[in-house]
Amino acid sequence: MQVSTVKFKNLNHEFRIDAEYYREEILNHLNVLERHNKDRLENLVDFVIGPFGSTVTVDQYVEKSDYRYVRNKDINDFLIKDDELALIPKDVFVSLPKYHIKENDLLITVVGTLGKVAIAKEKDTNSIFSCKSTKIRTNNINPFYLLAYLNTEIGKLFSLRGKRGAIQEGLNLPDLKEIQVFIPSTQFQELIESTVKQSFQDTEESKNLFEAAKNSLLSELGLSNWQPKHQLTFVKNYSDTEQAGRIDADYFQPFYEEVNNKIKSTGSVLIKNICSHINYGTVPTSPYSENNTGVPYIKGLNLKGLQVVTDKLDYITNTQDLPSKVFTKEGDIVVSQMGTVGNCGVVSKEQKNWVFASFTIRLRISDKSKYDPYFVAFYIENIAKPYYLMRNIAQASVRQNTDLPTIRNMSIPDLSIYKQQIISNKITESFALRKQSKHLLECAKKAVEMAIEQDEQTAINWLKEQTQEIGVMDAD
Repeated sequence: MQVSTVKFKNLNHEFRIDAEYYREEILNHLNVLERHNKDRLENLVDFVIGPFGSTVTVDQYVEKSDYRYVRNKDINDFLIKDDELALIPKDVFVSLPKYHIKENDLLITVVGTLGKVAIAKEKDTNSIFSCKSTKIRTNNINPFYLLAYLNTEIGKLFSLRGKRGAIQEGLNLPDLKEIQVFIPSTQFQELIESTVKQSFQDTEESKNLFEAAKNSLLSELGLSNWQPKHQLTFVKNYSDTEQAGRIDADYFQPFYEEVNNKIKSTGSVLIKNICSHINYGTVPTSPYSENNTGVPYIKGLNLKGLQVVTDKLDYITNTQDLPSKVFTKEGDIVVSQMGTVGNCGVVSKEQKNWVFASFTIRLRISDKSKYDPYFVAFYIENIAKPYYLMRNIAQASVRQNTDLPTIRNMSIPDLSIYKQQIISNKITESFALRKQSKHLLECAKKAVEMAIEQDEQTAINWLKEQTQEIGVMDAD
């Protein structure tokens, strides 16, 4: 049993006496902060609580707009995500000036998934935020430093200290005001700012390279200036429906044939003719490991942006009876077969001998000197997914899914390996920048923790060493 002793004068303004609020881990970190310059968050920033939940509702979302509604799920660690935007009309945005987001504002999630903190960039300024987050506008502290601090384990510990509620946990404004903040020198804060900004720049360059790869692919296919046009009326022969085994109008939209004809005109080859293995994965014969030991198990949700991502990765221990065909090799392409149909991940050297799930399909290219795995995967995600797989998804199914015959008979452009690798190199460069960006954020967080636990100069020396090749900043 652990016992914590707290003086009455050190109770917070609500006189909380619950054991969780004063657990040993928190008190130890508070004692460490006593050696440094620190302050409560309320003395460093201005807060704006999000609007009532009924202020902006789903039925107000629009398909096209220059104005955005930032939801909880859009707030990632450090940045506001740009995928699956919730757009709102201009009049809704204009009517809620109190909740407008300015550049360098911080947003912290206060309902549901708590304590995620992101900073607003210029692209995020035509936005308002939801009732499930609170806006933090800094006064007496560097916003990029505060962003890094609140994303450290120590910062999260203090941020989540005041959480309350049972069914749905939340952070109230008084809880945020109580957050203890380590305040280092201006020099150190600026060094953290430079590190975080370099990370953001790498992320942006990574996105630009990925977009450049897509533009190169479209150019090779003669689709650079092409846009699909959904036609309300068109004519098809009965023989076409017999051949396809389909009578639904969407299947016969003319733009599908337009894309198919473009691909064939450049020369194409079927996936089944360039792969030595095309097969489903397996269902685990034992429960997932509870302590992340055993063999990693790749599911559809681990396939994102041509990579096998390790977030939410499960592990299985009973693999001795599994056939060799469900284990990966470097360069394998794993394709999501259900739900997120067509999402791909190329297996890296470190991901060799992992197991892939039954609702995924593995492609192993026979001759990598002729067909580059990253090019093939990139084509599947960007062209085949919207214009072939989505067209041919299984009907009468609750969840979208594809199958082996559809994958086997997928056509890909038969480009020279030289042209494929021009696109592939942009992709791998993009991955390298993304990895570097993530590394820089981890360095920023680690440096803050090191400054708290040891001293600033030790943290500065370590951070300069870690970022020397990248050239973030020369701190004196």
